[in-house]
Amino acid sequence: MNSVYIDLAIGLVLAFLLFSLLLSGVNEGLVRLLGIRSKFLWAYLKDTLDGREGRKSIPGTIAEVFAALPFRRDERPAYSPQPPPVHSDATTWTGRLYERLREIDHDKDGRTSIASIPPVRFAIAMMEIVTSEGGVPAMLKKLEESGSPLYRPLKGAWDTAHGDLEAFRKAVEDWFDGEMHRLTMLYRRYVRWVIAALGLVLTLLFSMDALEYGRAILTDNAIRAQVTAIAGGGAQSLDSLRDKCPDHPADPYGCVTEVLSAPAFVQMVGHAPVSVRVPDGGSPQWSWNGGEWFQRLISPGHWPGFLITFVALLFGAPFWWDILRRLTGIRVRAGENAK
Repeated sequence: MNSVYIDLAIGLVLAFLLFSLLLSGVNEGLVRLLGIRSKFLWAYLKDTLDGREGRKSIPGTIAEVFAALPFRRDERPAYSPQPPPVHSDATTWTGRLYERLREIDHDKDGRTSIASIPPVRFAIAMMEIVTSEGGVPAMLKKLEESGSPLYRPLKGAWDTAHGDLEAFRKAVEDWFDGEMHRLTMLYRRYVRWVIAALGLVLTLLFSMDALEYGRAILTDNAIRAQVTAIAGGGAQSLDSLRDKCPDHPADPYGCVTEVLSAPAFVQMVGHAPVSVRVPDGGSPQWSWNGGEWFQRLISPGHWPGFLITFVALLFGAPFWWDILRRLTGIRVRAGENAK
């Protein structure tokens, strides 16, 4: 009996893991296709280095992350394979920063694809700009004259460093590290809502009823147990299977083979508007299940299962992978854990 519950738990966890991975893949595909992560970073840098005279480039609402940010005016600098120039000809502080980051960049539709700047690399880039501007005081004066929001944090870092360039560089690095942490948390908060929306769409698209799936797993186990029990009982023992296999009255074993060749997980993903079936020795057969799919959506009996599936997907693939490891005893090597 314990093995039945273990099979049920593993089956549910594995299904939630696979669909969570699918959800993460869809989200990551959209992010990369639209360049959202890179645009998010450079919108922040534009606001922080140059200012926007009261108008913010960084998204102010959740809807702007996927609805406005990908399609409005791109704030990212144009891609350039050239090395940093000796004398900058950039007209903005964001442009001057990008000149120092070209070596870690690659082209993305004519724009920079940099989506993450290590704090150490940012601090080094700022020190290179300091040198080209004739020192920290001279650069601070230009930042103040241009109305750059970067003036105040750098002025505070310089005052704290008491004229020590190494201490100033370290202070700039620590400040930017904190800003990147804050920006990452903001980005994740926005994307969490996007993932929730995608999770809802995925749940409804496949009409994934977790309760129905659990019952299907138990049914598979029951059929296996019944076949095992009657395997040595002779032909008269097959009568109980014939009632369950009206399509195979003369060959109940063939019915069992067909049922077990379409396990619970296959049945779970088979309720989408379009499904595919691969018959023995034949080519895949596509079929339209729009009517059945819609009836499942409007059936109150499936709503609790949909809700459980939706909530489970919100936990994410790492959570379900950890649960699966604990249930199955899968061990991860120390080197992989370190990564």
